[in-house]
This record gives sequence, structure tokens and C-alpha cells, in this order.
Amino acid sequence: MKIYLKLVLLFSMIFLGSCQDEQPRRPVSRSSGTFMKESIIRNKKLIASEEKIIDSIIQNNPDKTFLASKKGYWYTYEIQNQNDTLRPKRGDVAFYEYEINDLYGNVIYTALELRPQKYLVDKQEIMMGLRDGIKLMRKNEKVTFLFPSHIAYGYLGDKNRIGPNIPISCTVTLTDFVKEEEFRKTQKQ
Repeated sequence: MKIYLKLVLLFSMIFLGSCQDEQPRRPVSRSSGTFMKESIIRNKKLIASEEKIIDSIIQNNPDKTFLASKKGYWYTYEIQNQNDTLRPKRGDVAFYEYEINDLYGNVIYTALELRPQKYLVDKQEIMMGLRDGIKLMRKNEKVTFLFPSHIAYGYLGDKNRIGPNIPISCTVTLTDFVKEEEFRKTQKQ
């Protein structure tokens, strides 16, 4: 029993002796944050240059009234419906047609190419600017939106005709919208 006690004591001392406070090692590389700072500066310059182009479009079209949205884009009514008060909201299915141009008026996608669209409001992924813009419209309205690139297709573009960081103009006609339940019923028939 004495030997057993001595062995336990010996192993305890060895174990306690090896359990010293370890110092954490310093990271091999430290992030200085310069990439993020440079990215912020670059994005601010990009947004400022796009807003300058949009501002010149607004100035060169004094016959149109452009409204600034809370989300950072501008829009003007081509056809306005002042009789209806309802607008699409979450849970509706919106039916619309649109075409996409660059800010210089060059057609990128025609309405014929894009075909009439349906959108489950706030439940389906579409371009960020359109998600919000459609909710501003009433039936049978036609609106032209001027979207900075970060609200349009962003830094990736659409991976087809719209390149990275391209601001666009979308002319949208909201033809109709219905409750999602009504739409589902018509699809079953």
C-alpha cells in the first residue's frame, strides 16, 4: 500500500508540475482593417458617381417629376392611376411587365424578352429595387425606376448582359395583383 501511495504522490507531482499557465501565442498575421476601409471608400465613390449620373438624368428631364424613395432609388410615373388606392403587399401575387435599360437609354432587356412576370410579394427573390418598387405601384400604373447598382444587380451583375456595378433604369407596368389564396385557387382549376 505504501508503494501505491508513493506512486500516486509521484504522478500527482509530475502532473501538477506540467500544468503551468500556458501563454496564448500571438496570431501569425494581424488584420489591420485596411481592406475594409478601402472597400468602404471605393463603394462610397461608386455610389456618389452613380448618383451624379442619376441626378443629371433628373436635371435633363424637367418635364418629369422624379421622386426619391426611402430605399435609395428614384422613380417617375409614366402612367399614374389615381382612382385606386390599393397597392401590392406581402401575401399578394403581382403581375407585371418590365424592360431594363442602362442609364444612357440603351436597351439591355426588352419587355418581350423578359415576358410578363408574376411575383409573390416579399416571398420570392427578385432584384432588390423591384421588390420595393412594385409595392409603391397601383394597378395599371407604369413607372420608370432609376436604380443605383447596389439596389439593382450589385457587384456580380446578372451574369449575362448586365455587368458588375451597373446602375439601371427599369420601366415597370403593374398589370394586376391578387391575394395569394385567390391565385392558388385559379391555378387548381
